[in-house]
This record gives sequence, C-alpha cells and structure tokens, in this order.
Amino acid sequence: MDSLLKHMVDMTGHRDHTMLDISVISAVQELACASLARVLTLASVRGQLYVRPRAVVVAGQPARMEENPDPSSPGEPIANIPALAGCIARHEAFVDQVDATGNHTLWLPIWLGDKADTCLEIVNPTPYTSDTIHIIGGVLSVYRNFQNLLDYSERDSLTGLLNRKTFDDQLAKMLLASGAEQDSLTLPPGEQERRQHCQEEKQWLAVIDVDHFKHVNDRFGHLYGDEVLILIANLLTSSFRAQDRVFRFGGEEFVVLLRSSTLDNAKKIIERFRLNVEQHDFPQVGKVTVSVGFVAISAYEAPVVILGRADQALYYAKSHGRNMACHYDELVSGGLLQTVESNDTAEFF
Repeated sequence: MDSLLKHMVDMTGHRDHTMLDISVISAVQELACASLARVLTLASVRGQLYVRPRAVVVAGQPARMEENPDPSSPGEPIANIPALAGCIARHEAFVDQVDATGNHTLWLPIWLGDKADTCLEIVNPTPYTSDTIHIIGGVLSVYRNFQNLLDYSERDSLTGLLNRKTFDDQLAKMLLASGAEQDSLTLPPGEQERRQHCQEEKQWLAVIDVDHFKHVNDRFGHLYGDEVLILIANLLTSSFRAQDRVFRFGGEEFVVLLRSSTLDNAKKIIERFRLNVEQHDFPQVGKVTVSVGFVAISAYEAPVVILGRADQALYYAKSHGRNMACHYDELVSGGLLQTVESNDTAEFF
C-alpha cells in the first residue's frame, strides 16, 4: 500500500507529459513485477493505425523515453499485433496474450470516450491475477484523469496540439538540455574530431505556415478553414516522431521542436510532412500546401533570436514560391539571407 501511495504522489506531482509517462510505467512495472512495461502511442496515418513506443522500463533499469530508430517510419502497423488490434476494435479495457515462450503480455488502452491514442504494454513471465489487473486499472484511471488535466491547460482547443503558452516552457527545457550537452562535450585539445562527431545531432525549431489560408477562409468559410487546420494538425502528429513536440502558435501557424536529430534527418522528417500535406485531399477545399522555415537550436542564443531566424527562413519560403522548406543557415551561407545586426533580444535583416 505504501508503494502504491508513493507512486500516486509521484504521478500527480508532475506538470509534464513525459515525466507522467515515466511515472506510470515505473508504477505498473513495480506493482506487476513485470519484466517490461511500455507506453505506446496509437497514431492513425491515412486510415491505418500504427503503434510507436513512447517510454519504456525494463526490470532492474530506470525508465526512459523511447526514440523511434527510423524517423521516416510511423511505427509498427497494429495489424501486426492482432490481439491489440482486436482489443481496440472491440473497445475493450484490456487484453492478455501468452506467447510461445510463456510470457504474458497485457495491453491496456487509455480510452477517452471512444478513442484511444495511448496504450500501456506490460510483459510478465507469470499470469496476471485479477487483483493485479484491478490495481493497475486504478493506476491507469489516475493517469488518464491527470493526463486530461494537463491536456486542458496545455493544448489548443481546436486542433488538440500543444498551445503557445506551453511552447515557452518546452523551449526553455530544450535549451537547458542543449546547454548541458554542450558543456559535456568540452574536450581537451587534440580531441576536436570526436567532439565534432558528437555534435552532429542537434535540436531544431521549425515554423510552419499554411499557404493561402486566407483564401481558404474567404472562399469556403471558416468551418472548412477550421477543418483544414485540424487535418494539418493530424498530419503533423503522424509525420513527426513521438519525441518531437508540435504546437499551434495561432491562426494558421504551427511550430515544431525536433529533438536529437542530424541535419539530414531533420530535413527528411520536415520534407515528409510537407509532402504528406501536398498529397492529402482536403474535403471540399482540395489541395493545400505549407511553407516551412527551420533552424538549429543553440543554448547560447535567446529564444526570440532562434524563433526569429526560423521566421526569416519561413518568410523566404513564402516569398519564393511557397510549398517548400528552408533551412536558415543554408540561406545565410548561400547569401540569400544576410544578418545586418544582432543582439540578445532581436535580430535584423
């Protein structure tokens, strides 16, 4: 009982979805004596449901966030996991499956009405008792309710994406993490080659704007305009990785924070999203495109400078044909953008 109460206090003490995920899998792993526990994201891409791991804990090891090894993949098709697919189709609270080695896998979708976009997976070498399932169900109820509270304060009411208010906190955390990583990469003379290799993966900020959105509202009306924004939000969620953060900044503008990615991978992920939008058929409206500007995040730059640089790359894309993604540093090195003056609060071009 003391352990259960401790986990409840830990779960409800966070104001961040990542730490909430870490807390819930740590709780269920310990309470079920499981060999493995994971938080899974259930995402729909072109009408097909995919499963992506979001957080994982292995017995005897600390819980961690799980990164998708292939950023171009939306995850594993749920059709590859028939037991879970059947559970989702029948709107069941859980399903227990025994594999050929005798391990029991318990899947528990987190239902919000008739939709589940999160699922817990718990693997145990022994069967689950009814008491264990009952206790885990109670933990998940607390997790779901607290997740809803976080969503209410953090998310945009129309698209369900994170809102602008949440962006400042997320960017501050990313800058803090980048600063710590940069400090850890301070090496003695003679080891610069290794340092350069470690710095290949960076954090990125992308600003996205829907092309000719005013024309959509003027021609088709605001209801169809809102539907376009909702569909764009869905494409953002399915195109970017589980560890990335997607925000609606206001109107037709969105912002994405990409975590730990090389420049090539960042380009690939952003281009995949742009193409997904270009190839999508929007009801009544037809074809819609987006323009993107993105920049590497530096721990030594003010947030307003980083955002301003991404905005300048976006403006270049908008003024040079739209439906393209532009990298700020490449524009500057190519002489297409020129920094005139910069300080801690603003950057002028």
